[in-house]
Amino acid sequence: MKTLLWLPLLLGAVLAADQPARITVQLDWVPEPEHGGFYQAQAKGYFREEGLEVILLPGGPGAQVVPSVATGKADVGQADDISTLLQQAEGLPLVQFAAVFQDDPSGILVHADSPVRRFEDLQGKTIIARPGWPFLEFLKRKYGLTVNVVAQNFSSAAFLGNKEALQQGYYIAEPFHITQAGGKMPRFLSTWDAGFRGYAVLITNRRFARERPADLRAFTRAYIRGWRDYLEGDPSPAHAALKQANAQNTDAFMDFSRRMILEEKLVTGRDADGGPAKVGRLDPARYTAQIAKLEELGLLKPGKVTAATALTTEFLP
Repeated sequence: MKTLLWLPLLLGAVLAADQPARITVQLDWVPEPEHGGFYQAQAKGYFREEGLEVILLPGGPGAQVVPSVATGKADVGQADDISTLLQQAEGLPLVQFAAVFQDDPSGILVHADSPVRRFEDLQGKTIIARPGWPFLEFLKRKYGLTVNVVAQNFSSAAFLGNKEALQQGYYIAEPFHITQAGGKMPRFLSTWDAGFRGYAVLITNRRFARERPADLRAFTRAYIRGWRDYLEGDPSPAHAALKQANAQNTDAFMDFSRRMILEEKLVTGRDADGGPAKVGRLDPARYTAQIAKLEELGLLKPGKVTAATALTTEFLP
């Protein structure tokens, strides 16, 4: 009789042990090839092989990645390292644990025929951008710029309608939409050319990292495997999944975006030590240099955040 009473409990424990561990991921934007690592890992079963059930939550213009992760509404989020550093300095319990892109592909779109060639040429100009964009604040202080900012509505219409327009954009996305709408291929003033060596990163809550380290390691292994497979192999599994997740994804756009990621070595790194082994890696020395520059420019209060408190490499393979 005692054995019979214990059987349901034992069966429940066995079934629970067989259940995959769930991890929710808040994307920063609507599903596009910038999320290729996630969708390839999902489509090829790499997360499942690691014993995980990964839920990808689409983002968009109103995506609140940092608050969602800080409050535990999402376990992992995709963000940029500088915005995250600013939030970490304010005390949010976040940690950066893997790279999406070795260089954040945000920058300023410039018309092909524009006289604007250098960052110094932005003096006195109007830029369509997200208010408080850290890169723009960086440029203003580094180059002593005075610029006007018009709030971005995440459309290329204003850029196309004004040959003098300058607009915040994503190197791997907006150029395609501009050319498809009849415009010339725009030039791009990139973050890396200004010495703003920011990452696009994965972040998590410190409590999640502390309580579920094995799951986070498994997640990161599968994610890096997904990126490598997406870039080195056949991207069609991810592209099929991306089409299902976002009907606006066309074959032409996804092929363009993936090609731009490859050409600029955004995932594998543009430095001399770049390559497949660099996928997902974070360099504490780069963080130290970036933090020092942000402090020097007055964007970060000295001592509020350090490389040691901002990131961890313990979950990387």
